[in-house]
Amino acid sequence: MKSMMPSLMPRLFGLWLMLAASAAHAGEDTIKIGILHSLSGTMAISESVLKDTVLMLIADQNKKGGLLGRKLEPVVVDPASDWNVFAEKARQLLSNDKVAVVFGCWTSASRKSVLPIFEELNGLLFYPVQYEGEESSRNIFYTGAAPNQQAIPAVRYLISNEGGKVRRWVLLGTDYVYPRTINRILSAYLAADGVSPDDIMTIYTPFGHYEWREIVKRIKAFGSEGKKTAVISTVNGDANTYLYRELAAQEVDANAIPVMAFSIGERELLDADVFPVGHMAAWNYFQSIKSAENDAFVKMWADFNEQRDVTTNDPMEATFIGFRMWAQAVVQAGTTDIDAVRQAMYGQRINAPSGFEVVMNTNHHLSKPVMIGKINSSGTFNVIWRSINPVRADAWSRYIPDSANRTADWTFPWVCGGCIEPTYKEW
Repeated sequence: MKSMMPSLMPRLFGLWLMLAASAAHAGEDTIKIGILHSLSGTMAISESVLKDTVLMLIADQNKKGGLLGRKLEPVVVDPASDWNVFAEKARQLLSNDKVAVVFGCWTSASRKSVLPIFEELNGLLFYPVQYEGEESSRNIFYTGAAPNQQAIPAVRYLISNEGGKVRRWVLLGTDYVYPRTINRILSAYLAADGVSPDDIMTIYTPFGHYEWREIVKRIKAFGSEGKKTAVISTVNGDANTYLYRELAAQEVDANAIPVMAFSIGERELLDADVFPVGHMAAWNYFQSIKSAENDAFVKMWADFNEQRDVTTNDPMEATFIGFRMWAQAVVQAGTTDIDAVRQAMYGQRINAPSGFEVVMNTNHHLSKPVMIGKINSSGTFNVIWRSINPVRADAWSRYIPDSANRTADWTFPWVCGGCIEPTYKEW
């Protein structure tokens, strides 16, 4: 045995090197895709389906041969609706799992939590949900709506004759950064339109709030004082289910006090016992849209779920847009290198399920359409208004003085997320 050891050791070492090289090569044979969505907790009602949307898109891309001759491999984590855990999981995906890109987050609280991690480690996050703006990061592409693509047009619609000539406002939201910032923007916008502070009532509730009786009573009382009143709802997560049940219980008529929601769509209505018929939502996509692209998108989702689930919504479409644009950018760049893919993202365009061609701009936001839908008796939305053309997103709001002169442009070699007084006029 002793005489065999000198000759055996080099062979064992060589075998170990071969296995290590094989394992490393196997890792290189896949492109890892991070999925950072809550699969438990108060936000799971909204986020779980986005995890499945990314899995669907990965499976579809792999059927086409993957990207750059490599298969895509999902890496799924559950931050469990905990903003601190979002940061931990983001670091895990970037540092340990070495993902090429991450699709994830819903609330702005979760996005704010992971943003410094992505900037520190130069990761790439695609964020698929409407948000408050007032942010620009070279490490995030924002595929949901900015305020000028959702909140402002929705309020304008309600003020107009077509929307009902609303003159009194209840700003109702979950207590975190998105509702508070949106309400700050809307309060400034309404003030500029001549609305008195006495005609604006602001209410915040915690995540997961379920006792709405007294709040709905306050809303009804506020709306009974002689001026047409509307509710702007930035309530998030499963609290929406309880809110809409209470609106129905207290018979809040959509003609008398319409509710315009920014965070409830087809998916959230699935869990409602009754549908708040006539109340509205503002998004950039609804499942009821008639287009060849939407027919294909809905069929793709239904087929992926073997027809068990046929319901799509706006954040799913935004995820679809971001994934397809990222894949196009990878092919264009010929690599998954973050800096190369980032540059290739600018100008990417696809024919979206919305029926419009959407474009990624150098401010890391999309040009996309604005739509308003009204809830019908089947728990879906009838589109009652839409913009004629896609609207280019503004990262910074002109209704907030500190932001009015800011721009966002990440064109190489000038990189700027919040520059003051740009030296050129944005298109």
